[in-house]
Amino acid sequence: MPLVEQLQPFKSLSIIGMEKNTGKTTCCNYLLNQYRKGNRKIAVTSIGIDGEKNDLVTNTQKPEIEIFEGMGFVTSEYFFKKKKLTAEILEISQRSTSHGRLVFAKAVTSGKVILSGPNTTVWLKQVMEQLYLFGFDFLITDGALSRKSLASPTLSESLILTTGAALTPNLPELVRKTKFVYQLTQIEEFKSELKEKLINCESGIYALDDNEYLDLQIPSSFLLDSYKNELFAHGNTLYVAGIVTNTLLNTLRINKNVANITLIAKDFTKLFADKDVLNHYYRAGGKLKVLNKNKLIAICVNPVSPQGYVMDSQKLINALEKELDVPVYNIFFYS
Repeated sequence: MPLVEQLQPFKSLSIIGMEKNTGKTTCCNYLLNQYRKGNRKIAVTSIGIDGEKNDLVTNTQKPEIEIFEGMGFVTSEYFFKKKKLTAEILEISQRSTSHGRLVFAKAVTSGKVILSGPNTTVWLKQVMEQLYLFGFDFLITDGALSRKSLASPTLSESLILTTGAALTPNLPELVRKTKFVYQLTQIEEFKSELKEKLINCESGIYALDDNEYLDLQIPSSFLLDSYKNELFAHGNTLYVAGIVTNTLLNTLRINKNVANITLIAKDFTKLFADKDVLNHYYRAGGKLKVLNKNKLIAICVNPVSPQGYVMDSQKLINALEKELDVPVYNIFFYS
């Protein structure tokens, strides 16, 4: 089934790259081009900066985001001024990023733009709600697997994961790493009336009990050594609003009541633990759930690395499809 058809039932999509240069921006451009003549009213934004001509880390050339007439987009004032298209401003936010306030706009002509969107989950949620009010019915968020962003790209209903030679040119290793992230996307969702309140927590660790939650006053899972006595002071169900680390999982694993512990992460992008550490936690009896879970629709691959290494595209697709229960596409073939 064509990728666009798979997305038809959903109102929103996040495109998340496993590594820089795995094809996230190309996938976004491919979808925008597919939607340019359709009936859906498309809007796009990004967590952080995306669409820059040259990657700021690797200094390699990147595809720019191309917006088509009638599509909406959200970016900061600084990058709005650098856009290569004519646009109607719909609204300007009161809050600012490091690149200025956010500009909600609608393309009058087609052209290229650098996307620089909200940097927290709460703000991203507000941006999405505002875009729906403007009449857009399908929202695309360009996200990432990153410790640096407080925003959660998994607020969207559906998800595409991009992987490829930039992650590693070694096929078995690429499949292994991608499979691990795929497994993280399948973690069970935590069902609770507290979800809307917890999603607004950007940091800290909380104890949950009988539809109530208590701030344990632990700023981060990176600071556990100073707060070990407080960790289980109010029960064994813990919600981590920030990053879940190896240290946290190992601390829970060696607890004598580990079989009664349920750890809840905001979403799979906040799980920065090694596969072995996570498996040890599971084997000890610990449970892990996520507050936000969306539908992984597909995996898109980029067989070319910035260093010029080119993998066999079909072998890559076949190897991934053998291990993962999800369609795999090489959208570079169509770009």
